[in-house]
Amino acid sequence: MRFINLDMDALRTFVAGMELGSLARAADRVGRSTSAVSAQVKKLEEQAGIALVRKAGRGLALTDGGEALLSYARRLLDLNDEAVNAVRGTELEGWIRLGLQEDFGEAMLPQVLGRFARAHPKVRIEGHIARNSELIEKIACGRLDLALAWDGGEAPACVERIAEVPLCWLGGAGDALSWHPDSGEALPLAALEAPCLLRTIACEYLDRHGVSWRLAFVSPSLGALWAATAAGLGIALRTPIGIPRGVRMLDPSVHGLPALPSIGLVLHRASKDTGPTCEHLASIMLESLRESLPEQWLAER
Repeated sequence: MRFINLDMDALRTFVAGMELGSLARAADRVGRSTSAVSAQVKKLEEQAGIALVRKAGRGLALTDGGEALLSYARRLLDLNDEAVNAVRGTELEGWIRLGLQEDFGEAMLPQVLGRFARAHPKVRIEGHIARNSELIEKIACGRLDLALAWDGGEAPACVERIAEVPLCWLGGAGDALSWHPDSGEALPLAALEAPCLLRTIACEYLDRHGVSWRLAFVSPSLGALWAATAAGLGIALRTPIGIPRGVRMLDPSVHGLPALPSIGLVLHRASKDTGPTCEHLASIMLESLRESLPEQWLAER
């Protein structure tokens, strides 16, 4: 069997063209002429043995084969860049201060840190699991280098939007919760201790829609909040990320609850120039999120 080696430069141009919507804009990004970029895409089609793009008005659209290759191309380029950074960065030293929401700490932190440690064994990472307000405060005063947080309406200079994550009402998986909108009783709300961005949103939306409520369970721990919600002590407002067994999403129209918006997931940087090691950690985090989150949530790159 004759193996075909796809051209990495052509793959990078192909990805740039699809992200920017035209080969002319891709030419500016990769520093080539438009004719050279077209030749690269043509070469890639010859290597793949199929048409990858087709005209769609003034822009480009992917064929089925092109859509499949685009996904692989991004992964190949990420792995290529990771390998180059790992080889060049084995002697890098120092430390990075990383902040995460509790929603991501348990599921994401081991994978990200393990991958980064293999590339930069001499770099130390100091991890902080904290609430949104604390993460934003520490980024602002320079006590964190990177922070993965919810968008609470702040306007910092160095922030990258990753996704729009739907908010949802959550209850126990069984029939433990006895509250009903026609019961005449206040809705029992399970929430984290203040200040909590999602708790504030829950209260605002319930007030706005005339749903009376009471704080039935308050905890500093997300794990305890999950346990209380599963036990039917109250209804919680969170995102679908990390929902454990015993907790289910509630249909607002069925349970008499207000419909909810989405919330932005963002990556904060302490400054525009965080350095190559910090940027490599950021790229690993972003790749991990883009692989694990549903595509329809992701912000355009």
